[in-house]
Amino acid sequence: MSWYGLLRPLLFALEAETAHHLTLVALRELHRMGLSSAAAPAPDTCGRDVMGIRFPNPVGLAAGLDKNGEFIDALAALGFGFIEIGTVTPRPQPGNPPPRLFRLREARALINRLGFNNGGVDRLVENVGLAAYRGVLGINIGKNADTPLERAADDYLACLRKVYPLASYVTVNISSPNTQRLRELQQADELERLLGALKREQRTLARAHGRHVPLAVKIAPDLDPAQVGAVADALRRHEIEAAIATNTTLARDGVSELPHAAEAGGLSGAPLAARSTAVVRELASALAGALPVIGVGGITSAADAREKIAAGAQLVQLYTGLIYRGPELVRECIEALCGDRIGPQLDTDEHR
Repeated sequence: MSWYGLLRPLLFALEAETAHHLTLVALRELHRMGLSSAAAPAPDTCGRDVMGIRFPNPVGLAAGLDKNGEFIDALAALGFGFIEIGTVTPRPQPGNPPPRLFRLREARALINRLGFNNGGVDRLVENVGLAAYRGVLGINIGKNADTPLERAADDYLACLRKVYPLASYVTVNISSPNTQRLRELQQADELERLLGALKREQRTLARAHGRHVPLAVKIAPDLDPAQVGAVADALRRHEIEAAIATNTTLARDGVSELPHAAEAGGLSGAPLAARSTAVVRELASALAGALPVIGVGGITSAADAREKIAAGAQLVQLYTGLIYRGPELVRECIEALCGDRIGPQLDTDEHR
């Protein structure tokens, strides 16, 4: 049994957010002591070229697990092909009051209403600078809760300017259900203004830094097909480099009778899988290859990862499944998507 399998019963006896933090701290300490393990490097056939970036394998960590970029090296040692940190906002903010993270164990799901709790973009930039990781790094940006919607673009632009030199790609989060009115940025007029401002700034930053950093936009699973099509049209028109589908859902289909199901916030984990995959399929069809889709939502097994790829995703990301399954899920998904056994686990130092 893995170290996570041994610790999980103890962690699940704790309040969910406390357990989340302790798990990351434990992982970081194991990594520092050289006791963490990772999958051997994936074979060359496992690599993917997406957004003009070479991903060593198609399985990534979704944003939200490491909001401040404090655990990058330890998480990278689990074998991910890419790491996405954040969501980060221009100024530090505490997020919504606790308790704000709840397990629905029977459904292998979580409900969170964290609300972009983070230490601000300057802290994240400092942490990234301290990390040894040199792989593919996505940085997920958002707006502060007290920033009016009509000034949301200012917050995204402020974050983009600061993370641009450090990021492999930047994700624009307009789909969290836990910041009031944020999802309105997915509506036609708001989306047009935001994407236009971001692309103009991206061009300016590319000239200043001598490198092009792609932009991805993360959307909600609660859009209907017409709304997905409208978002796809906007992404294509503004030449956004990727779409990430999806964030958490406000729906409670299949879990409404479970403890904590009535809590406010976004639902993630296994109950989200089918809806998220449907949005991936709708989005990929609407985009018709104009830009790639990254599939995330409800991946708790290798089969779930395959379904995302079959629906049209080029890459996948894990979050809630990792909490329930542990690092072995990363390995399983890589093996399933690469069609090749990766070989025995190696000590982290040997891996590097």
